[in-house]
Amino acid sequence: MTAGVLARIGAEFGGTAVLVGIGTGSVVTAARVGHVGPWEIAGAWFLAVLIPILLFVRVSGAHLNPAVTLALATSGRVSWCETPAYFVGQFSGAFLGSFVVWGTFGNFANLGATVPHTSLVGAFGLEAGFTAALAGAVFALADRGEGAYRWRLALPPLVVGVSTFLIGPLTGSSLNPARSLAPAILSATYTDLWVYLIAAPVGALAMAIAWRPRTVDRLDRGPGRVSVSE
Repeated sequence: MTAGVLARIGAEFGGTAVLVGIGTGSVVTAARVGHVGPWEIAGAWFLAVLIPILLFVRVSGAHLNPAVTLALATSGRVSWCETPAYFVGQFSGAFLGSFVVWGTFGNFANLGATVPHTSLVGAFGLEAGFTAALAGAVFALADRGEGAYRWRLALPPLVVGVSTFLIGPLTGSSLNPARSLAPAILSATYTDLWVYLIAAPVGALAMAIAWRPRTVDRLDRGPGRVSVSE
C-alpha cells in the first residue's frame, strides 16, 4: 500500500469522522435541548460537510460518502481500484464520529440514527433523489475544479443543507450509507435501515449513468482538482 493511498484513507477517515460527529452531534443536541429550528440543523449539516472538504479536498478529494465514491468510479472520474481504500476510510471514520457522539452525550436520541417518518416508498425516493443531486454537485465540482475563489466547494454542502431542511423531518436526510450505518449499529436502531443503505447508492448510480465526463484524466479528476479556467 503506497503512501498516497494511506494518505487518502486517512483523509477520508478523518473527514467522515468530522462530518458524522458534527452532523449527528447536532441532531442529538437538538433532541436534548429542544427548541432548535430546522434552519439551525440544516446549517450544522452544511458545516459538517464543508469543514472536512476544506481540510481534505486536496488530499483525497473529500468524498466522505461511499455513495459519492461509487458515483465517481462508475462515471469514470476516479479509478475503481481506489474505491476500497475510500470505503475503508469512510465507514471507519463514520464509526469514530458516532463513538465521539456516544462518548459525549451517551446513547441519546439513537445517536442521530436515521429512521423514516413517511412511507418507505417515499423515503426511498427522497433519499435517492437528493443523493443524485449530491452526486451531481460533486460532479460539477470535479469537472470544473475549485475555481479562482473556491466557491464551488460549497456546492455539495449546500445540497446537504437544503436536503436536511426539506426532508430531514421525513427521512433524517442521510444521503450517505456510512452516516446511517454507524449510529444505527452503535445504538442498535435498525428500523428500515435498508432504505438508507440502498437508496443512496441507487441515486448516486443514476446520476453517474446520466452524467458522464466528456474526457477522463484520472490523475486530474476529483472534487479537489484545480481548474485551469472558469
